[in-house]
Amino acid sequence: MKAMILAAGRGERMRPLTDHTPKPLLLVRGKPLIVWHIENLVAAGFTELVINHAHLGAQIEAALGDGSQFGAQICYSPESIALETAGGIANALPLLGDEPFIVVNGDIFCDYDFAQLRHVQLHDDMAHLVLVNNPVHHPNGDFYLSNHRLVEAASQPKLTFSGIGLYHPSLFHSITRGQPAPLAPLLRTAIAHGKISGMHYQRAWVDVGTPERLSVLNNL
Repeated sequence: MKAMILAAGRGERMRPLTDHTPKPLLLVRGKPLIVWHIENLVAAGFTELVINHAHLGAQIEAALGDGSQFGAQICYSPESIALETAGGIANALPLLGDEPFIVVNGDIFCDYDFAQLRHVQLHDDMAHLVLVNNPVHHPNGDFYLSNHRLVEAASQPKLTFSGIGLYHPSLFHSITRGQPAPLAPLLRTAIAHGKISGMHYQRAWVDVGTPERLSVLNNL
Protein backbone atom coordinates (compact mmCIF):
# COMPACT_ATOMS: atom_id res chain seq x y z
CA MET A 1 0.00 0.00 0.00
CA LYS A 2 1.30 3.44 -0.95
CA ALA A 3 1.04 6.66 1.04
CA MET A 4 0.89 10.29 -0.01
CA ILE A 5 1.99 13.30 2.02
CA LEU A 6 0.33 16.57 1.04
CA ALA A 7 3.02 19.25 0.95
CA ALA A 8 1.91 21.76 -1.69
CA GLY A 9 0.26 24.40 0.48
CA ARG A 10 1.61 27.94 0.49
CA GLY A 11 1.32 28.25 4.26
CA GLU A 12 -0.12 31.76 4.27
CA ARG A 13 -0.98 31.61 7.98
CA MET A 14 2.62 30.61 8.70
CA ARG A 15 4.12 33.71 7.15
CA PRO A 16 6.76 35.08 7.46
CA LEU A 17 8.23 31.64 8.29
CA THR A 18 7.08 30.21 4.97
CA ASP A 19 8.29 33.11 2.82
CA HIS A 20 11.60 31.32 2.35
CA THR A 21 10.97 27.83 3.75
CA PRO A 22 8.16 25.47 2.67
CA LYS A 23 5.91 24.64 5.60
CA PRO A 24 6.73 20.89 5.58
CA LEU A 25 10.40 21.74 6.23
CA LEU A 26 9.73 23.88 9.31
CA LEU A 27 11.40 22.32 12.32
CA VAL A 28 9.46 20.59 15.07
CA ARG A 29 11.74 19.61 17.94
CA GLY A 30 14.76 19.85 15.69
CA LYS A 31 13.35 17.80 12.82
CA PRO A 32 11.43 18.92 9.69
CA LEU A 33 7.71 18.35 10.13
CA ILE A 34 7.48 16.18 7.03
CA VAL A 35 10.31 13.94 8.26
CA TRP A 36 8.22 12.97 11.30
CA HIS A 37 5.57 11.67 8.88
CA ILE A 38 8.08 9.85 6.70
CA GLU A 39 9.67 8.11 9.66
CA ASN A 40 6.30 7.15 11.14
CA LEU A 41 5.07 5.80 7.81
CA VAL A 42 8.22 3.76 7.25
CA ALA A 43 8.03 2.39 10.80
CA ALA A 44 4.48 1.22 10.00
CA GLY A 45 5.65 -0.52 6.83
CA PHE A 46 4.75 2.12 4.25
CA THR A 47 7.87 2.69 2.19
CA GLU A 48 6.44 3.73 -1.19
CA LEU A 49 5.67 7.41 -0.73
CA VAL A 50 4.32 10.15 -3.00
CA ILE A 51 4.81 13.80 -2.05
CA ASN A 52 3.22 16.69 -3.92
CA HIS A 53 4.67 20.17 -3.80
CA ALA A 54 4.26 23.63 -5.28
CA HIS A 55 5.60 26.52 -3.18
CA LEU A 56 9.41 26.18 -2.92
CA GLY A 57 9.09 22.56 -3.95
CA ALA A 58 12.71 22.30 -5.04
CA GLN A 59 13.72 22.71 -1.40
CA ILE A 60 11.57 19.73 -0.44
CA GLU A 61 13.14 17.52 -3.10
CA ALA A 62 16.63 18.67 -2.15
CA ALA A 63 16.02 17.90 1.53
CA LEU A 64 14.36 14.51 1.11
CA GLY A 65 15.92 13.18 -2.09
CA ASP A 66 14.76 9.78 -3.24
CA GLY A 67 13.87 8.77 0.32
CA SER A 68 16.65 6.22 0.70
CA GLN A 69 18.02 8.02 3.76
CA PHE A 70 14.75 7.13 5.50
CA GLY A 71 14.40 3.62 4.10
CA ALA A 72 11.71 4.81 1.70
CA GLN A 73 11.16 5.33 -2.02
CA ILE A 74 9.84 8.83 -2.68
CA CYS A 75 8.19 9.95 -5.91
CA TYR A 76 7.24 13.60 -6.35
CA SER A 77 4.12 15.11 -7.87
CA PRO A 78 5.00 18.74 -8.66
CA GLU A 79 2.25 21.31 -9.17
CA SER A 80 2.80 24.56 -11.06
CA ILE A 81 -0.02 25.99 -8.95
CA ALA A 82 -1.37 24.52 -5.73
CA LEU A 83 -4.25 22.24 -6.74
CA GLU A 84 -5.92 22.00 -3.29
CA THR A 85 -6.36 18.65 -1.60
CA ALA A 86 -8.54 16.69 -4.05
CA GLY A 87 -6.85 18.28 -7.05
CA GLY A 88 -3.43 17.37 -5.72
CA ILE A 89 -4.44 13.77 -5.04
CA ALA A 90 -6.10 13.43 -8.45
CA ASN A 91 -2.98 14.79 -10.12
CA ALA A 92 -0.88 12.14 -8.33
CA LEU A 93 -3.13 9.15 -9.16
CA PRO A 94 -0.76 7.80 -11.85
CA LEU A 95 1.88 7.48 -9.13
CA LEU A 96 -0.52 6.04 -6.55
CA GLY A 97 -1.97 3.25 -8.65
CA ASP A 98 -5.33 1.50 -8.65
CA GLU A 99 -5.40 0.24 -5.06
CA PRO A 100 -6.45 2.15 -1.91
CA PHE A 101 -3.79 4.46 -0.52
CA ILE A 102 -3.13 6.54 2.58
CA VAL A 103 -3.00 10.33 2.55
CA VAL A 104 -1.71 12.51 5.39
CA ASN A 105 -1.63 16.29 5.56
CA GLY A 106 1.91 17.55 5.75
CA ASP A 107 1.04 20.30 8.23
CA ILE A 108 -0.12 18.17 11.17
CA PHE A 109 1.90 16.64 13.97
CA CYS A 110 0.75 13.41 15.62
CA ASP A 111 1.79 10.06 17.01
CA TYR A 112 -0.79 8.12 15.02
CA ASP A 113 0.19 4.54 14.19
CA PHE A 114 -0.37 4.35 10.43
CA ALA A 115 -0.23 0.55 10.62
CA GLN A 116 -3.87 0.68 11.79
CA LEU A 117 -4.92 1.69 8.30
CA ARG A 118 -3.26 -1.33 6.74
CA HIS A 119 -5.95 -3.51 8.30
CA VAL A 120 -8.91 -1.42 7.13
CA GLN A 121 -10.97 -3.02 4.37
CA LEU A 122 -12.90 -0.45 2.34
CA HIS A 123 -15.10 -3.03 0.58
CA ASP A 124 -17.72 -0.76 -1.05
CA ASP A 125 -16.59 2.37 0.81
CA MET A 126 -14.76 5.24 -0.83
CA ALA A 127 -12.72 6.27 2.20
CA HIS A 128 -11.91 5.71 5.86
CA LEU A 129 -11.15 8.90 7.82
CA VAL A 130 -9.39 9.45 11.12
CA LEU A 131 -11.25 12.01 13.26
CA VAL A 132 -9.97 13.77 16.38
CA ASN A 133 -11.35 15.87 19.22
CA ASN A 134 -12.10 19.44 18.18
CA PRO A 135 -9.16 21.78 18.82
CA VAL A 136 -9.72 25.22 20.35
CA HIS A 137 -9.38 26.93 16.98
CA HIS A 138 -11.97 24.61 15.34
CA PRO A 139 -14.64 24.05 18.01
CA ASN A 140 -17.51 23.03 15.73
CA GLY A 141 -15.77 20.10 14.07
CA ASP A 142 -16.26 18.72 10.55
CA PHE A 143 -18.13 15.41 10.49
CA TYR A 144 -20.49 13.25 12.54
CA LEU A 145 -19.25 9.79 13.48
CA SER A 146 -21.69 7.08 14.54
CA ASN A 147 -20.86 3.37 14.90
CA HIS A 148 -17.65 3.85 12.91
CA ARG A 149 -19.52 5.46 10.02
CA LEU A 150 -19.52 9.08 8.89
CA VAL A 151 -23.13 10.19 8.75
CA GLU A 152 -25.03 13.35 7.85
CA ALA A 153 -26.51 13.78 11.33
CA ALA A 154 -26.05 12.27 14.78
CA SER A 155 -26.95 12.95 18.39
CA GLN A 156 -23.34 13.57 19.41
CA PRO A 157 -21.31 16.64 18.29
CA LYS A 158 -19.16 16.66 15.19
CA LEU A 159 -15.48 15.70 15.33
CA THR A 160 -12.58 17.24 13.43
CA PHE A 161 -11.00 15.58 10.40
CA SER A 162 -7.37 14.87 11.29
CA GLY A 163 -6.02 15.08 7.75
CA ILE A 164 -5.32 11.33 7.79
CA GLY A 165 -7.33 8.98 5.62
CA LEU A 166 -7.43 5.86 3.50
CA TYR A 167 -8.93 6.45 0.06
CA HIS A 168 -10.06 4.45 -2.92
CA PRO A 169 -8.76 6.11 -6.09
CA SER A 170 -12.24 6.09 -7.64
CA LEU A 171 -13.24 8.86 -5.19
CA PHE A 172 -11.18 11.24 -7.33
CA HIS A 173 -12.11 10.09 -10.81
CA SER A 174 -14.47 13.04 -11.32
CA ILE A 175 -11.60 15.51 -10.87
CA THR A 176 -9.82 16.74 -13.99
CA ARG A 177 -6.07 16.28 -13.56
CA GLY A 178 -4.26 19.58 -13.22
CA GLN A 179 -7.34 21.45 -12.01
CA PRO A 180 -7.71 22.74 -8.42
CA ALA A 181 -10.39 20.95 -6.43
CA PRO A 182 -11.25 20.83 -2.71
CA LEU A 183 -11.73 17.55 -0.87
CA ALA A 184 -14.74 18.42 1.30
CA PRO A 185 -17.41 18.28 -1.46
CA LEU A 186 -16.26 14.80 -2.50
CA LEU A 187 -16.39 13.60 1.09
CA ARG A 188 -19.83 15.07 1.75
CA THR A 189 -21.26 13.43 -1.36
CA ALA A 190 -19.78 10.08 -0.35
CA ILE A 191 -21.11 10.48 3.21
CA ALA A 192 -24.59 11.17 1.82
CA HIS A 193 -24.35 7.83 0.00
CA GLY A 194 -23.10 6.00 3.10
CA LYS A 195 -19.69 5.34 1.60
CA ILE A 196 -17.25 6.51 4.30
CA SER A 197 -16.17 4.77 7.49
CA GLY A 198 -14.08 6.31 10.24
CA MET A 199 -12.44 6.13 13.62
CA HIS A 200 -12.01 8.49 16.58
CA TYR A 201 -8.35 8.99 17.46
CA GLN A 202 -7.86 10.53 20.90
CA ARG A 203 -4.10 10.79 21.38
CA ALA A 204 -1.60 13.52 20.40
CA TRP A 205 -2.57 15.57 17.34
CA VAL A 206 -1.78 19.18 16.42
CA ASP A 207 -2.73 21.24 13.38
CA VAL A 208 0.54 23.16 12.96
CA GLY A 209 -1.13 26.02 11.13
CA THR A 210 0.32 29.16 12.68
CA PRO A 211 3.68 30.31 14.09
CA GLU A 212 2.07 30.39 17.54
CA ARG A 213 1.02 26.73 17.38
CA LEU A 214 4.46 25.78 16.10
CA SER A 215 6.07 27.60 19.00
CA VAL A 216 3.81 25.91 21.53
CA LEU A 217 4.57 22.50 20.01
CA ASN A 218 8.30 23.14 20.15
CA ASN A 219 8.07 24.10 23.80
CA LEU A 220 6.07 21.12 25.04
